[in-house]
Amino acid sequence: MNETEWDEAAGRVWDVVVVGGGVAGLSAALTLARVRRSVLVIDAGEPRNAPASAAHGLLSRDGIAPLELLRLAREEVSSYGGRIVSGRVEGVRREGGRLVVGAGDGKRAIARRVLVTTGLVDELPGVPGLARRWGRDVLHCPYCHGWEVRDTAVGVLGTGPAAFHQTLLFRQLSSEVTLFLHTGGELAPEQWEQLAALGVGVVDGEVRGLDVDGADRLSGVRLASGRSVAVDALVVAPRFVARAGFLTELGLPVTEHPMGLGVRLVTDEAGFTGIEGVWAAGNVTDLLAGVPAAAASGTQAAAAINMDLIGADAKAAVTARADGAFSGAAEAETSRRVLGNSRHGLDSLLHPGPAAGR
Repeated sequence: MNETEWDEAAGRVWDVVVVGGGVAGLSAALTLARVRRSVLVIDAGEPRNAPASAAHGLLSRDGIAPLELLRLAREEVSSYGGRIVSGRVEGVRREGGRLVVGAGDGKRAIARRVLVTTGLVDELPGVPGLARRWGRDVLHCPYCHGWEVRDTAVGVLGTGPAAFHQTLLFRQLSSEVTLFLHTGGELAPEQWEQLAALGVGVVDGEVRGLDVDGADRLSGVRLASGRSVAVDALVVAPRFVARAGFLTELGLPVTEHPMGLGVRLVTDEAGFTGIEGVWAAGNVTDLLAGVPAAAASGTQAAAAINMDLIGADAKAAVTARADGAFSGAAEAETSRRVLGNSRHGLDSLLHPGPAAGR
């Protein structure tokens, strides 16, 4: 998006500015544009799932490339009059009854309402080589990638309580699953019993690196002892960190997730943050939401924002009517000028004109 288009976007008050152009933000923008709300989407161009080759679980679009999904979604939003600009939002502040969204280099947009859909950052365990393979053969979600690694050798990296649950989830997809205890701590007796009954291998010792074959595929996990254990995929549990630092001026901090998964924005069921005029949807508030759930939350938040605007518009219309052409004072003055003594009211009865006295 060039500077001229940014200048045009900054030259008006938008009903809604959506910060973040992933599936949650674009779903919201589509919903709002279709009910004739003016919508501006500001996107930094850093989708969380960009490393993945495909997005799964999205009805009628299963297996679509994430960037292709966003391209199609942008076209749909634009077809209804929604605008999308490139930029990294650095702050949101309140000026009077409006919200000012600043995107650096003097760029800004003025909004009646703001929807935050900036997603999250996956903070990966500190094992060399993990980040390079993230979204390919290093993964975390069975619903996103489990089918693709079915019946292969799957390793699970233990870094906390989530590892045991991930092991059970991926055991459903493969009979060859190995849990690497790594830094995850000791298992409870009943957990050992369940893993043994399911035929899950357990390997003690810290993981120090990954082995990759000549075709650039994960082939094994290297331990501190020097031993290498063959795997085709490695499951990890990232720490999820909401991208919300730009909201501090509004007094909207991130909060630790009750399950210890990371930090997020807290909202109600409709996405309202508790700060006037500000909603959030997608992974920035729901750390575990996949693509379908994130899209749905964007739609739900959009509907809530639209109802909030409808209420505000109706109140403004009442105020305008009371202060404008249809106020009581204006109506009385109009009657006096047009009807003279024939105007309605007690005055004409108490002081009848000549015709009334006949």
